[in-house]
Amino acid sequence: MSLVKSSNIKKGSYILFKDEPHEVTKTEFYAPGKGSAITRMKLKSVRTGSTVEFTYKSNEFIEELDIMAKEMQFSYLDAEEVVFMDPRTYEQVSVPNTLLEDKIKFLIPELTMYLLFYDERVIGVRFPQKVKLTVTEASEAVAGNTVNAAKKPVVVETGATIMVPLFVKQNEVIIVDTASGEYVSRSNE
Repeated sequence: MSLVKSSNIKKGSYILFKDEPHEVTKTEFYAPGKGSAITRMKLKSVRTGSTVEFTYKSNEFIEELDIMAKEMQFSYLDAEEVVFMDPRTYEQVSVPNTLLEDKIKFLIPELTMYLLFYDERVIGVRFPQKVKLTVTEASEAVAGNTVNAAKKPVVVETGATIMVPLFVKQNEVIIVDTASGEYVSRSNE
């Protein structure tokens, strides 16, 4: 663990807050005209999943956690947990579904991602920025009175519903942003 100025903490960092590991989900730096600058943070508890907002003076020091990232491959999913495997040692690690939140819908076989460990316990999962998914269900395109680019819902191989442009058809491979869950483009495959 290392001490870092609160103004240097970024989104995605892990800090020790009230003796519990927390993920920083949002940071805002404020420098009012009068008084000292502050950093507002939104913190998510790794243990409980609850969020809390806290304000630090920008010159305060915070304990940043030493996180070990390990490359793992998605193996399978059951009702309560997701199982990942180390492709080099074949060691398996189980992660509760709650840790992945709404990103479970982007898990495809053999997807490689990074699991974040603290004290030999998984505290986070870093997904790839984009994933390629095959469209399994797509209705025919019907262009109506549209002001913006027309979109339609499609179902992909994982069962997730994604809004895509009208030209996307069944069995095409599309690229989806895992952070927003939005369509990016068609794949060249």
